[in-house]
Amino acid sequence: MKNSFSERRSIYPAQFSEKEVTKKEIATLLEAANWAPTHRKTEPWRFKVMQGAKKQALGEFMAEAYVSTAKKPSQIKKQKIVEKVNQSGAVILIGMQRDPKDTVPEWEEIAATAMAVQNLWLQATEMGLGGYWSSPSYSDQMVHFVPFNRGEICLGIFYLGHFEGPPPQRMPNPWQDKVEWYR
Repeated sequence: MKNSFSERRSIYPAQFSEKEVTKKEIATLLEAANWAPTHRKTEPWRFKVMQGAKKQALGEFMAEAYVSTAKKPSQIKKQKIVEKVNQSGAVILIGMQRDPKDTVPEWEEIAATAMAVQNLWLQATEMGLGGYWSSPSYSDQMVHFVPFNRGEICLGIFYLGHFEGPPPQRMPNPWQDKVEWYR
């Protein structure tokens, strides 16, 4: 059975083409994200979209954040961070805004944010866009690059771009191996 969830893949920036990702395309992805299920209607997902000069500045910032937080920073890894950002049509910072009233556990808001990202990713697949969610150890440093609201944290980075050719093949292990039935 072919559908967006079985076609969804991690497509990495090195696989992206130079074709521009438009604001309209990104808006479609963010609309899909906004339909994620949410506990007590807190809608905790937040997205910060980087393109153009701001995206380039993000790459430099991320490289420096990596160097300042890594135990043994590598020049090769530092350069790859910049390259990944530059190869992307857009980079989206994934944020989670904690409910100020603490009406739901934090893990439920993280889960809701992850579901929003999955919706975004499935929509990207439908549109022929590629992407992947990265959670580098320095994600918490993003608050020094763009403003985050009080109680908002960065859960990672979504790299986005057009790509050519078929997506990589993937065959998950059978779902039956991961389920126990009880009556």
